[in-house]
Amino acid sequence: MIDQQDISKFEEEVKPIDIKYYLIKYSRYWPLYLMSIAIAMTVVFLYHRYTVERYEVQGSILIKRNSSPEVRILDRSNIFSGMNNLENDILVFTSKNLAAEALKKLHFDVSYFASTNIKEVELYDKSPIKVHVDWDHIQQENSLIQLTKVAENEFVLNKEERSWVNYFSAKARGPFDEEILDKSYKFEEVIASNRSKFWIEELRPLKVGEKLSFVIHNPTSLIDHYANAVSVRPQNNYGSVLRVTLVSTIVEKGRDYVNALMDSYIEHDLKEKNLMSENTLKFIDEQMYIVEDSLKSVEKRMLDFKVDNQLLDVNSEFGGVLGKIHLLEEHIQELEFELGYFKSLKKYLDDRSSDYSEVLAPSMMGINDGLLSGMTQTLMDISMERRKLLSAVNENHPDVLKLDKQIERLRENIYENIRNLVANTEEKRATAKAKLAELDREFSKLPQAESNYTNIYREYKLRENLYNYLLEKRAEAGIAKASNVSDNSIVDYARRGSLIFPQKSQNYGLAFGLGFFIPLGLLLLYHYLNNKIMDQIQLKNSIRIPLLGTIGFSDKDTNMLVAEFPKAIVSESFRSLRSALFYIASEKKCKRILVTSSISGEGKTFVSLNLASAMALSGKKTCILGMDLRKPRISQYVGVSNRKGLSSYLVDKASMEDIVQPTKYDNLYFVPSGPVPPNPSELLLKSKLEDLVNELEKDFDVIIMDTPPLALVSETMDLLRFSDVNLYIVRQDYTHKKYLLMINDLYANDQIRNFYCVFNGLKAGGDVYDFGGYNYGYGYNYSYIRKNKYTGNYYEEEGKPAKSSWVAKLLSIFRV
Repeated sequence: MIDQQDISKFEEEVKPIDIKYYLIKYSRYWPLYLMSIAIAMTVVFLYHRYTVERYEVQGSILIKRNSSPEVRILDRSNIFSGMNNLENDILVFTSKNLAAEALKKLHFDVSYFASTNIKEVELYDKSPIKVHVDWDHIQQENSLIQLTKVAENEFVLNKEERSWVNYFSAKARGPFDEEILDKSYKFEEVIASNRSKFWIEELRPLKVGEKLSFVIHNPTSLIDHYANAVSVRPQNNYGSVLRVTLVSTIVEKGRDYVNALMDSYIEHDLKEKNLMSENTLKFIDEQMYIVEDSLKSVEKRMLDFKVDNQLLDVNSEFGGVLGKIHLLEEHIQELEFELGYFKSLKKYLDDRSSDYSEVLAPSMMGINDGLLSGMTQTLMDISMERRKLLSAVNENHPDVLKLDKQIERLRENIYENIRNLVANTEEKRATAKAKLAELDREFSKLPQAESNYTNIYREYKLRENLYNYLLEKRAEAGIAKASNVSDNSIVDYARRGSLIFPQKSQNYGLAFGLGFFIPLGLLLLYHYLNNKIMDQIQLKNSIRIPLLGTIGFSDKDTNMLVAEFPKAIVSESFRSLRSALFYIASEKKCKRILVTSSISGEGKTFVSLNLASAMALSGKKTCILGMDLRKPRISQYVGVSNRKGLSSYLVDKASMEDIVQPTKYDNLYFVPSGPVPPNPSELLLKSKLEDLVNELEKDFDVIIMDTPPLALVSETMDLLRFSDVNLYIVRQDYTHKKYLLMINDLYANDQIRNFYCVFNGLKAGGDVYDFGGYNYGYGYNYSYIRKNKYTGNYYEEEGKPAKSSWVAKLLSIFRV
């Protein structure tokens, strides 16, 4: 019935938000906010206390590449771009090969932990012991072993006792080697079994009974972990500086790994650069071995020939011819050497499909061809870049495929250049041989012995010159290798670490915010979902009729509060209501006051009785007319019989004199409802009721009619014709807002008049019921002030505080 009401007019009115009201309303919950914030802060403190911190350590390295103009000529896509492919270097930094090289420099194969019940504490370089592991032997891995010193140079190994902290620990727990546990050992004694072999060194003296734990890590797993843990990215978008970052629980451990990784990268780059010099030295050593053997053989032949034959000095006559012969032979030998290199280079290119990093550069072999040298050097650089890239990715990676295309183009250009060089060199060799044959015919005029010696001598000088040439080139290659330095350089070594987890200041700020807003949100949600009238502001915003007064909550064990406790504070609120009613109906000789409400239980009978008592105390002859024929309870509260009453009068079973009964209180009379009739609505429509009211008006100054709830029964609307003033009772934390829709609709449609609201059973947070001075209505607003230094023991409750538990006192703070 109530939900069907037309409230369109009521909803049209837009009321401003009262900020002060909400501040006062929710600020009085400050103990709840304080308690919630304290709990949140405590939780965060404990979280920080038992959480292992993680730090970020950073280092930076400069990547330099020498751009080759030949590459830009051969690959037009690279004409306007250099060779600074930082993505490849990033992949190398995160490769497992480089991680393995870095870990070789560090003692990360064993982790050491302090024995604590608070959180995991890794000792790293502060460990008083060092475990030396024999990795040539099978080892138990990822098992947390506890060492306990039991004597001066003696300790016991056993399993670490699990505490509740260990369930959240990152420490490894693998299968244990039971053979070595629960036994006594000495420091530096080899601990060996089928699954373990290591020995422990005491770096600083441990106290007897002191405990610590250690874990032996699997090397492969360790490499995988650190290869995935490191993060490498450019320092900025335009430079070639890479920032190497690692997150670690120990700053020193992360710092050492980052620095070792950058050093390993420098060494890796230098090793790649030295590869060309090493290949050159290898080739020269092979050639020198062959030349040295032939040189010794020719030298022996020449000495034997000298011993067997007495030779003439031919230099005086044919010295010029012999010198020319020597020069031509050396030139032919150089051409032969070049042809050999060209053929060797072609064979090398034929045998390899993609990796040309070990090719011999022409400049290292003394061949001064700028174009071939440039293309060969570029081919080596790209091949080394490809090798570096393949250490981190597979051959199907887009960057690898791009390099393969560049290599293929360079290979075709080198092939074409070699064919031209071979043709030119063979032509030069043929010309030199023709000149040499002409000189040989001229030299053949010498005697046979001298001629044979000269041939042997010529062969000896040829071998000697070639050997000296190779020695010179070997020395040059050795010097080049020794003087090689990496193009890359470390800009900043990792030194400090920044805490990234947990973010303590952020967490405390979040805890403060959550501690405040969670209870506030719950309160807002509760008040949003709570459809009951909780305070005067909500009542004023929900009802159209004027608010005449407020009645405080009474904890007395009687409904005749004003009559029995006239000096009570709640009684004073009824006096305020009485004054307001006298002002409203001042022109009436007999004031007829109707009291109703939305539903049962809102206190209309309580208000009727005490308002009547307040009227009687003021000297007004007052009669209470019980018109609730369905649930007659008022007679029980007054202490009179209900055998005869209004219902008996209306059915002609009692006279007016029979039903008007005096009470034990002065000036207060009472008409009970009488027995419950089968047709209460029809009885109240009889004209006898109007006669009764008229007769009572002659004898009494005030008539207070206690009627049924307005929203539940229909007869109340019919009774409004007898009243001068109508009081509509709303009870705090009991009356629903939807119950007020009917009275609002009736008021908006001018179907009721002289209606005023009374707020009953008012409790407020703290000691004030009126929200710090929000006063509404025509009469005095009820203020419930307790323990106030300004009351001056005016009310009789003061000085007699009711005893209550600390729980009740705490809950009273949060009352709305």
